[in-house]
Amino acid sequence: MKKENKGKKSNPGPRTEENVSLLPILAVNFIGTLGFSIVLPFLVFLVNRLGGNAFIYGLASSMYPAFQLIGAPILGRWSDIYGRKEVLFISQLGTLLSWIIFLGVLFLPVISLFKIESGVLGAFTVTLPLTVLFFARAFDGLTGGNVSVANAYLADITLERDRSRNFGKMSISENLGFVVGPALAGVLSLTAYGNVAPVLGAIIISLIGILLVIFYLPESKECAPCKPEESGNVRKFFGYEIMKCKITKGIKKPGFREILRIPGISYMLGLYFLIDLGYNVFYTAFPLHAISTLNWSIAKMGIYFTVLSGLLILIQSTVLPRVSRRYSDAALIIFGSLMLGTNFLLLIPGNVFLTYLAAGFFALGDGIMWPSFLSLLSKVAGRKYQGTVQGVASSSGGLASITGLILGGLLYETLAGTSFLIAGLVIYTVFVLNFRLRRFEEQIVLRNR
Repeated sequence: MKKENKGKKSNPGPRTEENVSLLPILAVNFIGTLGFSIVLPFLVFLVNRLGGNAFIYGLASSMYPAFQLIGAPILGRWSDIYGRKEVLFISQLGTLLSWIIFLGVLFLPVISLFKIESGVLGAFTVTLPLTVLFFARAFDGLTGGNVSVANAYLADITLERDRSRNFGKMSISENLGFVVGPALAGVLSLTAYGNVAPVLGAIIISLIGILLVIFYLPESKECAPCKPEESGNVRKFFGYEIMKCKITKGIKKPGFREILRIPGISYMLGLYFLIDLGYNVFYTAFPLHAISTLNWSIAKMGIYFTVLSGLLILIQSTVLPRVSRRYSDAALIIFGSLMLGTNFLLLIPGNVFLTYLAAGFFALGDGIMWPSFLSLLSKVAGRKYQGTVQGVASSSGGLASITGLILGGLLYETLAGTSFLIAGLVIYTVFVLNFRLRRFEEQIVLRNR
């Protein structure tokens, strides 16, 4: 929060402004992803051990986005009214409690509640620990507004010209979590505690995230982006924009209908849905594909996700900063979606070489497209209701996740590797629709004149 600089001063001369960098929010984002990815490699094996199948795995995975569909718009709206920091604290606390419940799942007896045998859904058993696992993921989703609020936080403290690069830095922090998480899970799972160790790691990591929010994250709602000529206090610190802070007052309660009336928002929310739909068909189908077709173990799957995340970091730290200076957000979104769609097609044959080649296309496509898309979304939204817009966008993505995660399990159960063709066609549809985004950029330029 903004404080008066009284008493002893570390720098000579009076200071009436507070500086905000991206470093704390990047750390919070990294911690959140690390806590999730540390249990990702063994989740599919855990669901199978507790009585589930591919359909139940997709359904369990969809619990988080299903309840995020409810929670994210509300939390994003609250962040516009009460501040980003308070809402991020609520979200981090919910994550901590959900992992504590998840830990309890590992100690519950596998008591069968009922069995299902279906030609469409397959055969599975609903057990007591599986039910509690569903509840843990649902509770985390209900308080899971951290992504949307973090994106709004970034938009608060970043100049428009730097949005694409800084959203790329957010993606780097997220992907670092995906690099460290599976690797750490592999090491911890080799200990005498087995699957308990990664979950304990997630609990500790979530607790660290809460402490970061409390002690190191300033309130961004007091920090408004300004043009360089409007402030002498805008400068670079470790490559991040430092913004001029001022009190923001008189924020009225934003309405969802008002948000949807913002020009271009509805179209971008539709694209957000389709992109997330393609992603989540992949995220459900690929672990199943890796086990049944590639015969991969947890360790091999962890290595693959580590390589994929490492390539994403490479693209977002070296390629994205350069191309974002030369090309518009819309151009990068168009190119990235073409590369991302090609990635899914390479997964269909079930060949190890093509699977790793696909990881390169995924990294190039996602690494360029997604930060640019978030950047353009924040620009279309404007400054006034960033939290609400990002919350509604997360809700749209949550709806896509529910559809994609359940559909991914069903598709792989019936189509096997051909299910990746569906994901590819979805992203190629996005590629075609993305050409309209050039018009949105023209409108933004006219609006800012």
